[in-house]
Amino acid sequence: MEYTFHPHNSLAPLGMAQILRRNLQGRIPVIACVGSDLSIGDSLGPLVGSMIKQQCAALFVYGTLANPVTAKEVVYLREFIAETHPHSPVVAVDAAVGAKDEVGLIRIGEQGILPGSGAQKKLGRIGDVGILGIAAERSPMQAALLHLTRLGGIYRMAQLIAAGICAYVQGCAHFSAIGEAPTKRAFPTASGQM
Repeated sequence: MEYTFHPHNSLAPLGMAQILRRNLQGRIPVIACVGSDLSIGDSLGPLVGSMIKQQCAALFVYGTLANPVTAKEVVYLREFIAETHPHSPVVAVDAAVGAKDEVGLIRIGEQGILPGSGAQKKLGRIGDVGILGIAAERSPMQAALLHLTRLGGIYRMAQLIAAGICAYVQGCAHFSAIGEAPTKRAFPTASGQM
């Protein structure tokens, strides 16, 4: 099932938290934020990752503005998460393209995401729950449209998504007992950064 939220809906974070609660049932997730800081439209994932790290520091988050995880690295990230967090559910976040009247909407699906599918890439699914922000209109020129996307719209979607994930996690009774997470293993990016 898929749920859609409008970026001007002030209750969107609470709605997202409720959907996460129903799907994750109180388990603390690993967050996989896919995207690149080289394109405004594709920066949704890294923005969300950075915001979550500021608001919920104890969560394991892969993909931030400082260390983005691009669609082509998803294969490696999926393997890394399976090895490093074998019992944790994964919430995956990415930007997507859609119809003109869908731009700006946030969609939550119960089957993860398919990064790169808007560019006809077959990279496989990641995540138990997927959150997509519709960043641009689907078009033969969508690469150009992603570059021309307004940062304000992407930033607003990122704020709502990060707030929804953090609201869910902070509502989990055992999260507050965790405190700081154990030392985090860094996911090696394609550029070799740790």
